[in-house]
Amino acid sequence: MTAIAPTLEAAPARRVKIPLAVILLIPITLINLIGFVAPVINLLSFSFREVQATGAMTGGSSIASWVAIVTDPFYIELLVNSILTSLLIVVLTLVCSFPIALLLHRTTGFARTVLLFVVITPLLTSAVVRTYGWIALLLDGGVINSLLSLAGLPTLKLIFNSTGVVIGLTEILMPYMILSLLAGFRRLDPRVEEAALTLGANPFQTFWRIIVPLTLPGVALGSLLCFVLAVSSFITPKLLGGGRVFLLATEIYDQAMVTLNWPLASTLAIMILIVFGGALFLYLRALRAIA
Repeated sequence: MTAIAPTLEAAPARRVKIPLAVILLIPITLINLIGFVAPVINLLSFSFREVQATGAMTGGSSIASWVAIVTDPFYIELLVNSILTSLLIVVLTLVCSFPIALLLHRTTGFARTVLLFVVITPLLTSAVVRTYGWIALLLDGGVINSLLSLAGLPTLKLIFNSTGVVIGLTEILMPYMILSLLAGFRRLDPRVEEAALTLGANPFQTFWRIIVPLTLPGVALGSLLCFVLAVSSFITPKLLGGGRVFLLATEIYDQAMVTLNWPLASTLAIMILIVFGGALFLYLRALRAIA
């Protein structure tokens, strides 16, 4: 008697379909892992390294840098001053940029192209060049004080202090604020303004109760962007401050390149990232409140 073995058909192999969105996200994910996550992890590990008086890092671990950040009044004042200075720059940038962005939003045709070109042109120039331009304007014998002297007015101390840093960063960050506001002005419908004026609202009431609420998303975006850039700015505070204005970015440079205290510099860099995270959290909360 012969046994007939049943023949089993081979099951076809199933192909795993990877969504197109996942495939498209792979390159940017790898770039972020290599260019951002890995350096941050490296900074975090450096912040817990033990350092000698000569700047040489030993193989041991220490929390001295974190203790100094939390307990030393200088670093506490440094953090508070950096945040407050950046907030002041954001407010001044917003006040100076809002009318320009509103005018640009309402302008059409060739005039809009010209205005947009004028707004974008400063971004094509290095911040170093623009900062040296401000040095020429703000020096004691510079253009501004020379004009004040000719007018018989007292001269002002506009450089190598916080005033010069605020003026320089406000001008440098204005294009970013204007472009962010333009992105938020898409919700601004001229017909709503016309309806408000028709119902008896004066121009100030129309601006405060119609224009401002509708443009808040752009205001929030521009404020976040300018705050992040102001906190992390180095070259402008270094040049216009003359080494007399201490901010987080300038202190990181001094600790890393002058005193060679890399653990403390890494800790300050992590503090900037924490400040960024807090600003992003407030931005998301503001968007939810606006919506």
